[in-house]
Amino acid sequence: MGLTDGDTQQRMAADSAARLPLEDLRSFAKVFEQIRQGYIEEVDDRTLLEYAIKGMLQGLDPHSSYLDRRSFDDLQANTTGEFAGLGIEVGIENDHITVVTPMDDTPASRAGLRAGDMILRLSGKSMKGVSLDEAVEWMRGPKGSSVTLTIARKGHKQPFDVTLKRDTVRVRSVRSKILDKGYGYLRISQFQLDTGADVTEELIKLQKKGSLKGLVIDLRNNPGGVLQSSVEVADAFLEEGLVVYTEGRNEAANLSYSAEPGDLTEGAPLVVLINAGSASAAEIVAGALQDHRRAVVMGTDSFGKGSVQTVIPINNERAIKLTTALYFTPNGRSIQAQGITPDIVVERVKVTRLDDSPRPTEADLAGHLNNGNGGADRTFEDRSREQEGREDWMDRDNQIFEALNVLKGLNLYAHRDRDRGLRERLARADEQQ
Repeated sequence: MGLTDGDTQQRMAADSAARLPLEDLRSFAKVFEQIRQGYIEEVDDRTLLEYAIKGMLQGLDPHSSYLDRRSFDDLQANTTGEFAGLGIEVGIENDHITVVTPMDDTPASRAGLRAGDMILRLSGKSMKGVSLDEAVEWMRGPKGSSVTLTIARKGHKQPFDVTLKRDTVRVRSVRSKILDKGYGYLRISQFQLDTGADVTEELIKLQKKGSLKGLVIDLRNNPGGVLQSSVEVADAFLEEGLVVYTEGRNEAANLSYSAEPGDLTEGAPLVVLINAGSASAAEIVAGALQDHRRAVVMGTDSFGKGSVQTVIPINNERAIKLTTALYFTPNGRSIQAQGITPDIVVERVKVTRLDDSPRPTEADLAGHLNNGNGGADRTFEDRSREQEGREDWMDRDNQIFEALNVLKGLNLYAHRDRDRGLRERLARADEQQ
């Protein structure tokens, strides 16, 4: 997404005025007047004109739209990751709005709200049967304003009230953790203005925990966001080369973005996870890393939104979101209506082990011989403890489990190639002597 300048819009308006079809404008005026005079309910002229603008944009494509004050505010909140609210991630459980988690350093966390708390009422309004979108809208509001939540909590016999004062909440689009020794996980939920900087910060955190042998970049269900941020994220893993380019009707829409020197992971193997919910900016990152053969892309086909929307403010409260270009991966692939095809297809499934029964090993047998190299015994219990982490991931998320296995394989063969190259260099040195 981007912004266009006012002068450009004025020139476009002047050019359009010279080409307006008068007969069609007369038809529009007649329809407008018929609605004003004959519709069953009176509708003011401003509202009718707003409906006309909405219809004009909705007729273009699924992603062009008119942004009224509320929609414009929501777009800005999604882009910046900041809004005034309580800082609660919520879901629906048993037809009740339920706290999934309170965000760190927010009014919700400071008030002691917990995961699993049910929100029964909000300032006296019952929340039973309320949709998730409605609940989120009600919890947001002007910074400094207060709201009282009636909470039902497991272990408490009676519901109790908690009063919170709304504050600025920043939603981080990036989080990370260690999957296994030397192997990291980077989750990017959407592309906000600060996502590129947040990726750098999370990579530094991972590297402080030890040298990275490989990294899983999770872009599943990432709807996209700011184009420039997707370029910054891809750039973090590339030494050089084209990341993405765009083509549109106007010269200003024809842009290209390239990586600057400096791979923050120093060439560590990468796996990018995508699915049908990965769209737009997420597809830019996956496509760039795939085209440069920098990452193995795993999962299922992505959504296929390969268009760029420009946000054009109309005034301080309203704007239009207009599709102005298509984007292309470094190899010239258009993702529009096709998507990114993963290098390795892995469906999200529930994995069931066929045999969980304990099996003794040689080390469990009485009177077994010691290891020939003096190594320690590895009993069934030892092996079970080693596999706990792996099996946990297999149960929770088989796609991450498979990505981790691929990373270990890539790292194993990379070591073999380096060892073989070292042996060949040493052999050549011996021959020269």
